[in-house]
Amino acid sequence: MTPIADFADWARHRARADATPVPAGPAVRLVMPAGPADGERVAATIASLKAQRDAAWRLVVGWSDTGLAVAEDDARIEQHVWAASACLGDFLNDDSALMVLAPGDALDPDALAILVRALAEPDRPQMVYADSRVEGSDPRPALKPDWSPDLALTTAYPGTPTLYAGGLLERLRTRPLGAPDGFALRLGLAAVYHVGFDEVAHVPRVLARAAPPPPDSAERHAAILQTHLNETRRPARVEANPTGFDLLWALPEPPPLASVIIPSRDRLELIRVAADGVLNGTDYPAIELVIVDNGSTDPDVLAHYETLRQDSRVRILSYPGPFNFSAMINAGVAGSRGAVVVLLNNDVAVLREDWLTALVRQACRPEIGAVGAKLLYADGTLQHAGVVVGLGGRAGHILRRRPADTPGMLGRMRVAHEVSAVTAACLAVGRAKFDAVGGLDADAFAVDFNDVDFCLRLNAAGYRTIWTPRAVMAHLESTSRGPAVGAARLRFEQEADRFVERWRDTIRHDPYYHPVLSLTTFGEDLE
Repeated sequence: MTPIADFADWARHRARADATPVPAGPAVRLVMPAGPADGERVAATIASLKAQRDAAWRLVVGWSDTGLAVAEDDARIEQHVWAASACLGDFLNDDSALMVLAPGDALDPDALAILVRALAEPDRPQMVYADSRVEGSDPRPALKPDWSPDLALTTAYPGTPTLYAGGLLERLRTRPLGAPDGFALRLGLAAVYHVGFDEVAHVPRVLARAAPPPPDSAERHAAILQTHLNETRRPARVEANPTGFDLLWALPEPPPLASVIIPSRDRLELIRVAADGVLNGTDYPAIELVIVDNGSTDPDVLAHYETLRQDSRVRILSYPGPFNFSAMINAGVAGSRGAVVVLLNNDVAVLREDWLTALVRQACRPEIGAVGAKLLYADGTLQHAGVVVGLGGRAGHILRRRPADTPGMLGRMRVAHEVSAVTAACLAVGRAKFDAVGGLDADAFAVDFNDVDFCLRLNAAGYRTIWTPRAVMAHLESTSRGPAVGAARLRFEQEADRFVERWRDTIRHDPYYHPVLSLTTFGEDLE
């Protein structure tokens, strides 16, 4: 394992030539908006283009005013005044692919060749992007996930270098250019809603050095994104937070009933805190609490149940017999009434009253399946920030024991974003989606891996799994069951083997976790 701070050395060791022939075809059209102070940076970008190997290209530099240009006699380079009223198609002619560059961007000599080859892969992607690093920053690279639309909206992570091609480019070509400032972002946001999941390819190699963003880039991004949401009538708005901004998705009116399902047995100190947080520490207006009791015998717990039953929002279902988390959840969902169901462990405590609202906002989106929360250990460090399939050989929680405000790669821990799976310790999902995939698999995964398996089955059915930092809870993690030993350990290993057999391909490559990041630690280190 290599610490990510040593990326420069790692990159040199992993660099390799790619001798695969570049497919024949029209030149890549590159568009670079530029302003009065950009002369030297434009020249630097042009130098990186002239160094390209095995790729045909043409560049249009769109200057913001007359009288601006750099001295160039290369026939591949055109320089014009940026016409905000023009359409993207005016730049394209017969080009088969388009890339937008910022003054100062520098492409690796093989960048265009590698990206053009990716366009020719059998699945014929229409948008291809690669990893990058930012000029003037620390040596940490921007190691990007595979296509992640929510993350793209709030972070514009595909960035440089990205190629648009094929049918996607045709769908985008009538878009007006608008102001040069923000053109690349506007194009990237439009692509989010015009490209299909199977039309995007990610090349997991660092192929560019991106120009540093201006100091006000976050504010400009937020403003452009809000305009985009308004124009496309998306039910979301940009909301500032202490570290930048995120999207606040609309809550249906009236808010749907949310059924919170808690499997439990004895342990008054746990169930009392969990139930009180749901009923009295949550600002969501339509709650049903369903406790699925697995044979409690503690008189104090039974007495507490009688107290809870006085609240009309509470139902307590009996589930005797051996502990089977999946079967208990399925029974609780079957006995509930909510349009949204929330799976909650009895060792989870509410920290912020808006946790459930944040989960329901996401779960009500038609394209979203499971939604997970930000869970913290008692010491305030991260317990759950999404599950990486393949971590530890099977599946694991990313960034465990890191500070709660850890930004994560690309700053994604500060915004809601796609992950492969989330923990059932706190998981929201629409009831219809829960039923559509048959709920949790109580036969194969009675205790462990049921939540990851459930999320992956939702993903396979066409839904995306989302983790949101807006829902913050405390999690003592398996306090009520303790560590697996003896027969419990044997059962764990059997369920782990079933999980590996069922999801072997995803274990080999979690699409939301970069393939060069470590699968043997819980951080974001390089192998």
